[in-house]
This record gives sequence, structure tokens and C-alpha cells, in this order.
Amino acid sequence: MPAFKIFDNDIDFDTLQEYLGCEAIAVDTETMGLIPRRDRLCLIQICNEQDSVSLVRIERGINLAPNLKILFEAPDVTKVFHFARFDVAMLEAHLSIATHPIFCTKIASKLARTYTDKHGLKELVKELEKVELDKTSQSSDWGNVHVLSEAQLKYAANDVRYLLPVQRKLIDMLIRENRYDLAKACFAHIPTLIYLDLMGYADVFAH
Repeated sequence: MPAFKIFDNDIDFDTLQEYLGCEAIAVDTETMGLIPRRDRLCLIQICNEQDSVSLVRIERGINLAPNLKILFEAPDVTKVFHFARFDVAMLEAHLSIATHPIFCTKIASKLARTYTDKHGLKELVKELEKVELDKTSQSSDWGNVHVLSEAQLKYAANDVRYLLPVQRKLIDMLIRENRYDLAKACFAHIPTLIYLDLMGYADVFAH
């Protein structure tokens, strides 16, 4: 398995330029919990088609990452997430990054893989990439960013390593089933959902 680069609080200029030259990058986050306004952002993972993985440790109190902001707001680089609604909200809440454009493999899976109700990353990667992800470190303490274990770092890297090939397969399925335009409309709606989430609204579309 190729090595990954580790950064503190932001990527460097050369890495920024490398990723800006990509059509798409995979992105994930690790946090102290699931409530963006309460729980801390601890780690950001990035991977491109060349399997160049960067792990960015975010220390407590950091609220700006200029190079990450440039990258995640770059209009010509698609940011691929699994459950983008959460990760993009964390980036907005903690680093004031308005991520776009967005592709969410969880939404794409729900629209394309209607033959199953299993749309978690582990199940998706197992079916489409024939790889069994180890999720042992998923629920662990990510807050002490400078002493993250080798198992945690490997887990974090693997969570982005397969997203781009999964994205390509899902796009093929969506096009085949004539649902790709619907998927793109859903992705475009994610920032509105995140705005409502961060404002504290529940389901405004409910009766």
C-alpha cells in the first residue's frame, strides 16, 4: 500500500497544486462526534486518481486552512464524499469552507443500487471494488491528533482510497438507469440541506 503524507492544519502549496490539477478528488473527515456545531473536526483525508493520499490533522482552535479552502472551493475539481451532507457541514462549520462541486457516493448508491438497502461505504466498496474495509477504528478517539495510531491512520486513508473508482462505477450505473441527472440535482441541493442543518432546522419538507 502506498504511503500517505501527513500535514498539520493545512496542505502545503505543492500538494495544493497537485490536487488542483485533478478532475476529481476523494475527501473524508474524522471528528469527535456527529453534531457539526458541537463536535470537533480532527482529520481531513484527501486522495486523487494517482492514489496520492494526504491526511491533515486539525488541532483544536484552528478555524482557517487557506490552501484547503482554495482546493475545496475550486469549481473545476469535483469533491467526492460518502455522505457529503455531514463532511461538508463539518468543513463549513469549522473551517468556513463552502465546498463545491460535490458528488456523494451514498446518494448515488441509493439512486442506482435500488436492489439493496445496504448503502454504507463498507458494503459499497465490497460490492464494487471487491475489497473488505476494516472499520475497527471508526468509532475511536480522533481528538488527540498527534498520537493517532497506525491503525487509525490506515483506516482514515482507506476511507478515501476507493471513493473515486466507486464513483466511476456508480456514474455508469446512474447513466444506464437514466438517473444521473436526478443524482446531479440531488448533489446541487446538498448545500441547502447543510445550511438548514447548521441553522438548527429539522425537516422543513415534512407536513
